[in-house]
Amino acid sequence: MTLYYTGISSSSSMRLRSIVRHIESLSVQSARNQNRLHAAHGSASTPGCVVQDLKRSVASLELRITKLRREVMTLVRQDDLLHKRYELLVSIPGIAQVSAMQLLAELSTLPSELTVREWVAHSGLDPAHEMSGTSVIKASRISRAGNRHLRRALYMPALVASRCDPHVKAFFDSLLARKKARLQALIAVARKLLHAIYGMFRNGSKYDWTKLFPLITLS
Repeated sequence: MTLYYTGISSSSSMRLRSIVRHIESLSVQSARNQNRLHAAHGSASTPGCVVQDLKRSVASLELRITKLRREVMTLVRQDDLLHKRYELLVSIPGIAQVSAMQLLAELSTLPSELTVREWVAHSGLDPAHEMSGTSVIKASRISRAGNRHLRRALYMPALVASRCDPHVKAFFDSLLARKKARLQALIAVARKLLHAIYGMFRNGSKYDWTKLFPLITLS
């Protein structure tokens, strides 16, 4: 086990997760208010004072989110291992600053002895099978029993990578060709990314698509 997989202080990791989850909560509030503002602009019956108040609320929330993200990056830079892991995360196509913060916050609190299968189970991205009676097996779905914050953090990188990274897109398209539903294929991409992050954190190595998709060849 390498330096990249151990050594983050529990206080730093817990503080990081607390701030990032608070940002997530504020982001949900901001999105709701932006939707309300959009609806208010389209309604002649909405008083101007309500529209102005919603504008101030959205601006205030966005300012608070920006300040808290600066706090996150300050915390990350102050911890050598957190910073190294952050740099590893942003080396993955589809993962930029916001997603890297979210993933780092959720993964850095996990015990170092967990296996990659346990990471997947913790995320709730492991397949769950449904049976009707004793013989009819329904389509697999994700268990959803795990960490919803981690699932959310993986969703957007998986979506972006499946559209923009040629190797991930080839894998995604191969699943669709095998009659998998788009959501099933996207979940499979998210699991692949989680496997990649696990290996990168253990070995301190940057993203290598040949390890993640060894059977994919691009035409």
